[in-house]
Amino acid sequence: MLKLKSLMFGMLMFCVSVAMAQSFKDLPYLQPISKKYGLKLADSELKISKIVSDRDRNVFALTNKGVYIILEDLLVKDRRYSPLENLIPQDITVQSGTGILYYLYDDHYLSNAHAGTIYQKLDANVYEQMAVSESGKVLLTGGKQFAMFTADGSTVGREAEKIIDILAEGDDFYIHTEYGISKYKDGRFEPLVSSDDILSWTVGDGQLYVGSSQGIYSVGVESGDEVQALTGKLPVVEVHSMTYAQGVLWAGTDMGMFSTTDLKEFDYYASKRWLVEDKVADLCVDRDGNAYALTGNSISEVYFKSMTLEEKAEYFYKKIRKRHLRMGLIGEVKFSTPGDITTAQMVDTDNDGLWTAFYLGSEVFRYATTRSPEAKKNAMESFESFERLLSINPLKGFPSRTFERKGFKVSDPERWRDSQEEEWEWKGHTSSDEFVAYIWVAGILDKHLDLNLSEKKRVADFIDQIMSHIIDNDYYFVDADGKPTLWGRWNPEYLNWYPESVVDRKLGSITITAGLQLAYALTGDEKYKSEAFRLFEEHGYLDNIKIPLSKIASTPGYVYAGHNMGEGGWNHSDDEMAFPSYWILYHYAFNQELQDNYSEVITDHFTIEKPERNALWSTIAYGTTGDVDLPSVKWHLREFQMDMVRWRINNSHRKDLELLPDNFREQTTETLLSPAERATIRHNANPFDLDGGNGGRSELAGDEYLLPYWMARYLNLIQP
Repeated sequence: MLKLKSLMFGMLMFCVSVAMAQSFKDLPYLQPISKKYGLKLADSELKISKIVSDRDRNVFALTNKGVYIILEDLLVKDRRYSPLENLIPQDITVQSGTGILYYLYDDHYLSNAHAGTIYQKLDANVYEQMAVSESGKVLLTGGKQFAMFTADGSTVGREAEKIIDILAEGDDFYIHTEYGISKYKDGRFEPLVSSDDILSWTVGDGQLYVGSSQGIYSVGVESGDEVQALTGKLPVVEVHSMTYAQGVLWAGTDMGMFSTTDLKEFDYYASKRWLVEDKVADLCVDRDGNAYALTGNSISEVYFKSMTLEEKAEYFYKKIRKRHLRMGLIGEVKFSTPGDITTAQMVDTDNDGLWTAFYLGSEVFRYATTRSPEAKKNAMESFESFERLLSINPLKGFPSRTFERKGFKVSDPERWRDSQEEEWEWKGHTSSDEFVAYIWVAGILDKHLDLNLSEKKRVADFIDQIMSHIIDNDYYFVDADGKPTLWGRWNPEYLNWYPESVVDRKLGSITITAGLQLAYALTGDEKYKSEAFRLFEEHGYLDNIKIPLSKIASTPGYVYAGHNMGEGGWNHSDDEMAFPSYWILYHYAFNQELQDNYSEVITDHFTIEKPERNALWSTIAYGTTGDVDLPSVKWHLREFQMDMVRWRINNSHRKDLELLPDNFREQTTETLLSPAERATIRHNANPFDLDGGNGGRSELAGDEYLLPYWMARYLNLIQP
């Protein structure tokens, strides 16, 4: 990985000077997206046993009440061919190679292809399954009986064991009995696999894939010799349905489905993000490579849409503007019915300011990249909400956590107070998380949004009021009760009480220093500069900032307000507070020497964060020190899921993961799972958590994608 040697920023104007360019072109890629199809009319007596996809990408379901089809995003009775509408087939299948649909009834089979000329009378009630080869040969089986129909006539035979299922691949036929799998050759079936432990199987690219209770293996379809040894390192070991298409093996299990090209790396699709239910009864793949899973009386599709990262950003932008902005703030969207966006309601949270800061930041960097007037308007719209965090309460310079019309508050009702504005309430108890949002927002607005003099004054006044409140109150946020809030504390006595091994000492020094530097730059008031250097010289805040993160460790015995601050694992909220603060700390440094010190601090933090592959941490690091993990930026943004509903997602059962021993960083696996396979989280959560979600009761906005995307565009890491 190349590393930039110089990335210089002026204090009044952002200017990138690059020793060696690092970027990637925003080329179209295939984005997996889920789509669900349910019955148009609920029917508790309906039972679906099989699904297939024909040459025209129609998806058919075999049921005990006839053939159903997906039309207009619903699963409905197939009434298109009136003579077949009320008939109930024994089986349906598609011809290998051509994808032509065939129907097997109790005394005949037919197809509507070739002008309807395909029709064969049969002995009644003998055959239950059907397979059709590429050349048009038809294999029928029922119990131990089989019949082969060709252009030259038919052959009827009998196997020694009951035939469980059959398959045509190319011009070959395969049967599965209780004792193994055989291939039809020279008028008889010759064994390829002898085993009574076969849960599923399929054929593709010269291999017969077998799913057993111990995992998956493959043999050659000509010799029966092992090609791929048995492996149980699968997302789910027991595979109950299997299909192969376009070089990809798809496997259905009782805990979702997965795909693989090599039985070593897997894409895992489970939970309601991807499937209506996790128990997959059957699979099929259409001619475009899109996969369909039969789960109960519904079908779930994973399709692959060609898009660019910019198109993905446009999707999230529109989603936010339609249903995630509550009076300019990013609102928590909750559902009264899990996952049903028609029941969505925006409510307040403990960190409205922090979540809004990421969305506002994405619009600032969109403007800085494109000069879009709409982006500037949106950013200032949300900044107006930040200003109201100050004006909604009567306290001088104290920012509210959030605000709402009276009687409609949701989160932490005990923390709300009446506003001096009639019919409004505001939430107190403001924390350091929110403070980071304030300095981040003020800094990027001032530097990157081309503000006029009036707008610049508004931003400067905003940060001046907050910082003056902190200084005047001995480096505390002091609430309406006259007491410091739980986490709004930067006082030296508080911060330096912690040993160097507790991250709060370092982090508090970072955030308050960044705030003082910013306030000085925006207001020119010398008190901010002198206060910062006083904290450096008298209380060691610069030394605190420079504490190596390798020193942070479990430190029992430091209990504050009932919170054991030194025990437990790594707090990822601290990362979320640190990195936006680094942007302000670095770009508003008082001098070059401090900026060089800060650069080392940021590099130290970014180095230990690399396993998390977070595109935002990469872009912030690149925009300060020049450090970047470009492959992870590309990977994170491409793998980022489109569905932001917080479904319950589990991965701890997976056998394909290399688990690590318990560790302070709480990294559970050797390799990070794709965001598409993990629970939906914000940047303050551990991406290595294997299980999570809240059952689809809420939805995140998508600013978690938008901010790193537009920062990467601004920094020319992504070339449009």
